[in-house]
Amino acid sequence: MKGNIVLTTSLPAGLVSMIHEYSKKFGVPRNRILEEALKSYFERLKKAEYKHSFLRASRDEEMLTMAEEGLSDYLKILDE
Repeated sequence: MKGNIVLTTSLPAGLVSMIHEYSKKFGVPRNRILEEALKSYFERLKKAEYKHSFLRASRDEEMLTMAEEGLSDYLKILDE
């Protein structure tokens, strides 16, 4: 998707206050705070998806060999 798109949404007043407060405190635009927060959130979701798929694979008989060769170590890395 190219460029920026205007998004109108409603947020709890306390959250908007925090966004405004940190925007002033650090001299960062409010949209940048929201952008970085969303990026961080989606990264956590992606890690959770990976973890879920590896947990499912670790229960699969055919994938058991892979799990024994380091899959559990990879799951620990994803938890960090």
